[in-house]
Amino acid sequence: MATIFSHIAVMTFPFSSHPSALLNLVRRLAASAPTVRFSFLSTAKSNQAIFSGQQYDNIKPYDISDGLPEGYVFTGNVHETVEAFMKDTPGNFKEGMREAEAEAGVKVSCFLTDAFLAFGGEMADAMGVPWIAFWIGGPCSLSIHIHTDPIRSTVGDTGMAQNAEQTLKFIPGMSKIQIRDLPEGIIDHLEMPIAHALHIMGLKLPGATAVVLNSYEEIDLTIITDLKTKLKKVLSVGPSTLTSSSPSKPDESGCLPWLDKHKAASVAYISFGTILVPPPSELAALAEAIEASGVPYLWSLPDHSRHHLPQGFVERTSTRGMIVSWAPQLQVLAHTSVGIHITHSGWNSVLESISYAVPMICRPFFADNMLNCRMVEDVWEIGVRVEDGILTKSGTMKAIEHLLSNDKGKKLKENIRLLQESAVKAVGSNDPGRQF
Repeated sequence: MATIFSHIAVMTFPFSSHPSALLNLVRRLAASAPTVRFSFLSTAKSNQAIFSGQQYDNIKPYDISDGLPEGYVFTGNVHETVEAFMKDTPGNFKEGMREAEAEAGVKVSCFLTDAFLAFGGEMADAMGVPWIAFWIGGPCSLSIHIHTDPIRSTVGDTGMAQNAEQTLKFIPGMSKIQIRDLPEGIIDHLEMPIAHALHIMGLKLPGATAVVLNSYEEIDLTIITDLKTKLKKVLSVGPSTLTSSSPSKPDESGCLPWLDKHKAASVAYISFGTILVPPPSELAALAEAIEASGVPYLWSLPDHSRHHLPQGFVERTSTRGMIVSWAPQLQVLAHTSVGIHITHSGWNSVLESISYAVPMICRPFFADNMLNCRMVEDVWEIGVRVEDGILTKSGTMKAIEHLLSNDKGKKLKENIRLLQESAVKAVGSNDPGRQF
């Protein structure tokens, strides 16, 4: 390893796709700065999952406390584990940083943190070093958090229900965003610890040396231009899908060979991320819609949820369908046979769909899902939201028909292809990468 001249402490929010997204950024930085040491601070569970035997010359993972009591058994309540972790911060990060400094023999000279961990700015200030914050979501959701107080003062005390269809036209780029699209914690459920942390984040980020976005300016030019007036520096470095060569788990289920057997743009890929599973009634309705529509499908569905599918569904659709517990999403979306992505509309999934020009059917659940869904359907016009925001047989069939129809579907495909082209141009690539 080269002599270390600088030492960056990387602080992660160890849930969902947050750590892997931050590691992708760090890998790119580390490759271009071999004399910089990156100490990657996350929980043991998170580090084990994202490093999975990978070693890097100048990136070293350090395990910090997750705040859970010894012998804790996961109850299925994600909020419980998040709250336990947050109660242990920032002490667990400070301890991990001391260990990293002692081993490296070099003091930390910069903090690179998940933007959610706004206390990283206070730690950086105390040491007199820069604070770089990485926002894993899209520009729209970041803008919402920075404008939280103006939104609250405009909506007043009447809450979300009474103002559901009111638009946020007083915020640049938000003329089609409605109050009902807002994440929890903006004007309701303010008592939630995560909501409080995000509010603090929105207030603290203007003090960051720079805020890094996994996005590109052309996709939300008005919003990003406004963010630049609120923040010291905004760096758009995405889509990471098109810039990162991060290792992927093997395609153990044979998704790609199975896709090879199907016609171009004919398969519906179904995935709701690494945490979410729709309610049993919606899983059944989605399966009924897929069966009735006759569309070939590849469904990433945890084993423990398969018993909610209609009896005989798997057998009746076996000649045109495949269900796996995990799918290599980037390779799947890049495959020419995939023509529809049925998704929860999390930012990573939306950006990946754009990167490979696959129109979406969105069933949003929480956090930024509703915002992203609104952008997909009404701003960019590259997909549709399922009827009433719930997966029903008839509503899902209408959405599938919409995407597969010659006129409506063609327009969506043209729009997402234009966004894909702008994304490829933004990262300086000549090829969106249909082959892996």
